[in-house]
Amino acid sequence: MPSPTTPAAQADLADVAAAFGHRLHAVGVPVTPERMARFAEGVLIAHPQTVAEVYWLGRVTLLSGYAQVPIYDHIFDECFRGYVDLVEATGTPPSAPPSPLDAGERAPRDTGTQQSGASQSPITSATPGLDARGDVESEEMSLLAAASSSERLAARDFSECSAEELALLRRLVEKLPLIPPSRRGRRLRRHARGDRLDVRATLRRAYRTGGDPVHRIHRRHTERPRRVVLIADVSGSMEPYARVYLHLMRGAVRALGSEAFVFATRLTRLTRQLAAGGPDYAYAKVAETTPDWAGGTRIGTALTRFLDEHGRRGIARGAIVVIVSDGWEIGDPHEVGEAMRRLGRLAHHIIWVNPRSAAAEFQPLAGGMAAALPHVDTFLSGHSVQALEELLTAIREAGERRRG
Repeated sequence: MPSPTTPAAQADLADVAAAFGHRLHAVGVPVTPERMARFAEGVLIAHPQTVAEVYWLGRVTLLSGYAQVPIYDHIFDECFRGYVDLVEATGTPPSAPPSPLDAGERAPRDTGTQQSGASQSPITSATPGLDARGDVESEEMSLLAAASSSERLAARDFSECSAEELALLRRLVEKLPLIPPSRRGRRLRRHARGDRLDVRATLRRAYRTGGDPVHRIHRRHTERPRRVVLIADVSGSMEPYARVYLHLMRGAVRALGSEAFVFATRLTRLTRQLAAGGPDYAYAKVAETTPDWAGGTRIGTALTRFLDEHGRRGIARGAIVVIVSDGWEIGDPHEVGEAMRRLGRLAHHIIWVNPRSAAAEFQPLAGGMAAALPHVDTFLSGHSVQALEELLTAIREAGERRRG
């Protein structure tokens, strides 16, 4: 095996550090290129001899918060116990095959005194549901089972999932790509393939060629992100779907800078709560600020308050508004129609997500749904992970789409 100080070993180490950092970044840990380089440099300096030493070197150089430790533990077990080929992730062949890890070697969080037989005390991983003492074969089977479950759950209705399946769905929802919708900006920028001639710049350039405009300079409009507003129904009839959509709203708030609201009998703004801290903190804050969770539904009242207090001030103006509700209304449906008419004048595009519409016998007969539907531009179900992918595609494509 080449020495860690040889150029070949340093190149291999750089590839491994980069691949490991990219895997952490893909699951939500904010690993920067500087941290990856620091991790590789630390391994070169410390010359770790065990997996435990590599673990702690990565933990102190790649992480920026204690909340990232459970995710780091899970990805570290996958990568450094042979479940994921880091070289395959980099796309470069290895100069020498990696040496297999000792089956008895344990993760650094399990470095307590080992005992054999029935007297050995139970040890659990920092990641819920993982046993750090399991052998390689059982953990490989668990990973394959998880992948199979992910494919099976992608098309299942959220209301039919158990608590364990909803926990797995949370991971699937967090991996959905959130691409911000765009709009044409008012400003013009110089561009080689612009559609407008910049006369002043072209004439100034012509001074260099004796007044002959040989080089023509063009401009075109810039692209700006369009605001996305999500309003979710958390009443009793929507309770099986509310938790999943909170995960989606949290991702949209953090990735796209979206605005998030929930309503049952009244409207509650949750943008600040969903943007701060980890998911557990965010959902605890949601529970504190939403006393009407799983209560009745007053869609018209909630939308009217949104327009009066937030929409007319600019949040809804020119935005893509996504409303998640089954349309059940205990108030006057006429109020829903009037609020949707006002919202249609402000918003760029309105998307209504009704998980109940996935049923074959569905008809928009609910009072609130029937009153709102004439003012909706895109109507989707959003009842599963696959349907959520359709929703994200609709949001992205609605950036430049005009109201029908």
